[in-house]
Amino acid sequence: RALRLTAETRRAAADAYPDTMDAPRTVPTQDSVADHLAAVADPLRRADAQAACAIMAEVTGQQPVLWGTGIIGFGRYQYVYATGRSGQWPAVGLAPRRQALTIYLSTGFDGVAGLLDRLGPHRLGKSCLYLKRLADVDEQVLRALVADGFQRLHGRTVTSGPETR
Repeated sequence: RALRLTAETRRAAADAYPDTMDAPRTVPTQDSVADHLAAVADPLRRADAQAACAIMAEVTGQQPVLWGTGIIGFGRYQYVYATGRSGQWPAVGLAPRRQALTIYLSTGFDGVAGLLDRLGPHRLGKSCLYLKRLADVDEQVLRALVADGFQRLHGRTVTSGPETR
């Protein structure tokens, strides 16, 4: 059963451990993207991840960076919540997960229904595109989706909720 923290408990923990509660856990690292991809156990998923990484680097013009322990990011944007908490996140990214190759498009999928219709087999999360096999999707459509997500976020600051400043 999941533990649910009340706002009061979170505030108390933040007061007791200020350096750990507000610090983002997924941040850019100096770890090798090539080593991370080479460590993917499934050879088909590894090949798909390596190919997707090359596609995303070409489309964005950015070098891949390993964020945390499992997300390969391209570019970055700043986010600021209404609470004042802020951080950075990749403009677009990917992760070779066991069940699917996950493409992170933080802008979501509003306005790209036509592209998604032409992409091929996929599943969607709020800002995640799940692909079983890269060979089953239209590469040009994937490139267009990545380019759109990257152009809308890279180098920008995104705020949520009412302005606090």
